Amino acid sequence: MLSINTPRAHAPGKVILSGDHSVVFGAPVLAVSIARYTEVWLNPIRGCSGLFTAFKQVSSGEFYPFAMLDEFKQRLDRRFEQFVAGELPVQNILQRPDELAMYAVTLFLQQLSKPKVRKNHQIPISGTLRSRSSLPLGAGMGSSAAIIAAIFALYESLFNEIVSPQERVERIRFCERLQHGHGSAVDAATVVYGGVIRVDGDRVSRPNIPQHHALWTGDGWYWVFHGTPASATGECVEAVRRFHEKDVALWQEFNDCTNTLQSNLEASVSPIKTLRHNHRLLVRIGVVPSATQNFVNAVERIGGAAKVCGAGSIKGEQGGMVLVYMEDEDAMNALMTDHGNLCWAPLRVCALGAAHGAAP
Repeated sequence: MLSINTPRAHAPGKVILSGDHSVVFGAPVLAVSIARYTEVWLNPIRGCSGLFTAFKQVSSGEFYPFAMLDEFKQRLDRRFEQFVAGELPVQNILQRPDELAMYAVTLFLQQLSKPKVRKNHQIPISGTLRSRSSLPLGAGMGSSAAIIAAIFALYESLFNEIVSPQERVERIRFCERLQHGHGSAVDAATVVYGGVIRVDGDRVSRPNIPQHHALWTGDGWYWVFHGTPASATGECVEAVRRFHEKDVALWQEFNDCTNTLQSNLEASVSPIKTLRHNHRLLVRIGVVPSATQNFVNAVERIGGAAKVCGAGSIKGEQGGMVLVYMEDEDAMNALMTDHGNLCWAPLRVCALGAAHGAAP
C-alpha cells in the first residue's frame, strides 16, 4: 500500500480519433487523452547505489547502478543508430520491457539544469521505481508515452525542476523513438496536454468542440480492446513506410478525412460516414487484421462505425484498440454481449495531462 508521502506521478492514455499512420507522413492527427492512467512512484532505499525497477504488468524488475546509467543510455543510442542505418529491426532496439523507462530516468538526470546536484551525488532517487497501469500494453493507447511522461513528472517534482510542456513533449518523443522508430509527436503531446488535441507536424492546437458535445461525456463513444497485436508499433510504421510512403494521393485522402472529422465534431454532425471512410483507408494500408475487420463490419451492420486506433497490426488476428461510435446504447450492449471475450468501456476524456501526485 502506498504512503501518502510516497513520491508519485501519473499520466493518462490516449486514443487517436483520426490520423493513424498518416501523421508520420505530414498529415494532421486528432487524438484524445483518456481517463485511464499509468502511475509511477518511488520507494526510497537508504545506502543503495542505484535503482530497482518493479513495473506491474511490464517487468519483474532489474537493478540499474547509477554508475552504469550513462553507459546504458549510450548503448541504446547506438542501437537506434543501427536501426536508422538499416542494420537492426526497430523491435530489437529495446531488450527489456523496463529499458524505456530507465532510459527516461537517465535522460532526465543528464539534462538537469543543475548539474552540480549529480556531480555531488546528491541524487534522492535510490530505491525501487514502481508502476501500475490501467492501460493495455501494445494496444495503441499510448502506454509507453504515459509511463515516460509520468516518470518525467515524478522526477521534475523530486528535483523541483521546471519544464515547459513543449520541452516535456520533446523529451518524451526522444525516448519514444526507441520504441517506435520514426514516430510523431501525437502520443507525447496528448499525454502532456490532455483533452482533445490536433497535431500538425510539431504544432499542437485544440479543436473548437462544443462543451455539450457527446465526446466529452462518452455518450456514443467507446473503446474496445481487440487483442494484443502480433506486430509492434515500430514494425507497423516501418511496413507502411516501405509500401506506401510515396503514395501522395493516399496521404492526402487521410489528411482530408481528419479535417472532415474535426469539422464533424466542431459542428456536432454525425461522424459515422467519416469514421467508416477512415477505417477503409486503414484497411488499404494493411494494418487491420481480418478478425478486427469482421468486428468493424459487425459494428457497421447495426448502424455504427469503428476503426483501429494506433498502429493496428500487419500480422495475426488482433488489431489492438478499436474506436467505436454507436448512438444506440442498447445495440452496443447487445453487440458486446456477443463478443464477451473483449474488454471495452465508454470513452472518457481526461481534461488534464501528466502531473505529479496520485492518479484520479
